[in-house]
Amino acid sequence: MIPYVRDITFDYGACDQVSPLIRRVVANNPGPFTFLGTGTYIVGRGEVAVIDPGPDLPEHLDAILAALEPGERVTHILVTHHHSDHSPLAKPLQEKTGAPIYGCAVGVLAEESTIRTEAGADFGFAPDISLCGGGTVLTGPGWTLEAIATPGHTSNHICFALHEENALFSGDHIMGWSTTVITPPDGDMTDYMASLDLVKAREFAVLWPTHGPPITEVTPFVEAYIAHRRAREAQVLDAVAQGHGRIKDMVPVLYAAVDKRLWPAASRSVLGHMLDLVRRGLVTTDGEAGLDSDYRLAD
Repeated sequence: MIPYVRDITFDYGACDQVSPLIRRVVANNPGPFTFLGTGTYIVGRGEVAVIDPGPDLPEHLDAILAALEPGERVTHILVTHHHSDHSPLAKPLQEKTGAPIYGCAVGVLAEESTIRTEAGADFGFAPDISLCGGGTVLTGPGWTLEAIATPGHTSNHICFALHEENALFSGDHIMGWSTTVITPPDGDMTDYMASLDLVKAREFAVLWPTHGPPITEVTPFVEAYIAHRRAREAQVLDAVAQGHGRIKDMVPVLYAAVDKRLWPAASRSVLGHMLDLVRRGLVTTDGEAGLDSDYRLAD
């Protein structure tokens, strides 16, 4: 069972010093995909980086600027991915500060969907400086941020490691309040599981998700995240073994306790598992794997 972390104290628009090098301002955009709102992080002193500016809300832009101390300057605007609760305010913030925008451009697989599984997408997101693939190190007075490619939630998801505090800004890759949505084709379960292993191996002291409070028991939390996905995978394989070869037949079995209105979104999640299982040779289907395919266990 995932040891969810959901307790957080804040006031919308206020700036909280949450660690020696990190300040947080939470946008007033609570919802089913954003929890209590988007937490925008300000890293450093004097010359600072802003991580995930958030939704295009003028009052949130004002709050970020008000959080700066006299004489401080934003030198880096960092975006974890292109969803509308993370990236749209990057441009307005750039217009106010002149700072370049860093991130990974929207992948070619990103697309609109009639099934709502996220707060929306900023398909026009185009950073000034690409961090695709990770490995780039960005620095300021007293702080060092390393871009780590963590595809899975989206193909362009980037996390940022703060070396001085052994901390990771995990975006939507790992969240304390909920599991992460993996919706093909832009979301990819195979990539996601590999990215979870990558984060686990780094042994960070703390994770700072864009939504919700920090995760301080990192290793057991990430292990529980991985175990949850593997347990769902086992359920999918069992459903196929019992003759539920189509996703529309699996979902009522796997999500019997879940509101039926969420079943279409659940179908997208099961598809993520099916695509991964097909790649690994555990499940097969005729033709291209999709929502309407008929799956069976591989020989």
